[in-house]
Amino acid sequence: MTTTPRSTTDAGDDTAVQQAKETVRDVADQVKSVANEAAARLPEAAATTRDAIADAQRRIDSGSDETLSAGTLVAFGFALGLLVGGANRLLVILALVPAAAMGLTLLDRQNPRPVARASTTR
Repeated sequence: MTTTPRSTTDAGDDTAVQQAKETVRDVADQVKSVANEAAARLPEAAATTRDAIADAQRRIDSGSDETLSAGTLVAFGFALGLLVGGANRLLVILALVPAAAMGLTLLDRQNPRPVARASTTR
């Protein structure tokens, strides 16, 4: 049985494979680190988002009918412009969110909901 010595290309391939493994390991560690950091910040981001939405709802509720009408038309026009301009559908939908919020508030003001009364049956 004769053995042939390894060629230099095999040794080079082994080195390249080792370097690729190390690179993949480094990238995986970085991804893990970023994911952990993002997970740690998630509750803070959720609280900030909740506060921003509550503040926006307070501002919409306190706005005049004229302001809400103008804001609804501007937001709808912006969304329509994005649609005609070929923007991503997700962006168009996100642009419609404020228009919907202001429009629904206007509709709610024009058609107030009846107040539920407590039942007095005995």
